[in-house]
Amino acid sequence: MSEPRLKTKIWVAALIRRAELSGASAFVAHKGEPDSGAVIVKVSFLNGTARVWSSTYGREGQRRWMRATGGDAVSDSDAEAYVARARSRDEDLWVVEIEDREGRDFLTEEKEK
Repeated sequence: MSEPRLKTKIWVAALIRRAELSGASAFVAHKGEPDSGAVIVKVSFLNGTARVWSSTYGREGQRRWMRATGGDAVSDSDAEAYVARARSRDEDLWVVEIEDREGRDFLTEEKEK
């Protein structure tokens, strides 16, 4: 049996707080369903490139992350295009943007390689 999931709005607030406490800038670019919406995290390197992470859930109900735009950073416009396509498919989707020159994502959950 899986553990109860943390409400998305609380999880997003905690992510933003982690980023800000570490000196990065983070904000909600799009609010989704407050209790159970999926999340995309766009990490901007502030040099015209970005990486996008997409949330999914494992077999035991734990949140996991996969690189939505591949292993390498992509142009900011490619990252924005991915986010726009994802939002067009899921109106409940949350989009969080983190701006960090080091490219830190502040995600604490397991990531897929």
